[in-house]
Amino acid sequence: MPPQFGAEYLHNPAPPYPPLARRMGQEGEVRLKVRVSASGAAAEVRLAQSSGHELLDEAALGTVVRWRFIPASLGGRAVEAWVLVPVRFRLADKADAF
Repeated sequence: MPPQFGAEYLHNPAPPYPPLARRMGQEGEVRLKVRVSASGAAAEVRLAQSSGHELLDEAALGTVVRWRFIPASLGGRAVEAWVLVPVRFRLADKADAF
């Protein structure tokens, strides 16, 4: 079973929309590659695909690094694994990650 990040009870906050990015009309989707430890922590977070806007990329990275995950499972035992996390920034919405 792969790691999961969408479980509602984990209370992972959406990244804040950077005020300057909002004023500049920046939107986009950031894709982050996250190494989830067996304990569910984000052990490593890498930029897999940029939104095209550094402010949005940094907001996503700075938030997801603090997220908690449901770790991957192998034979009923929690194991370390990678997961791809999309984070969308739309001016009409708050940022979401699902």
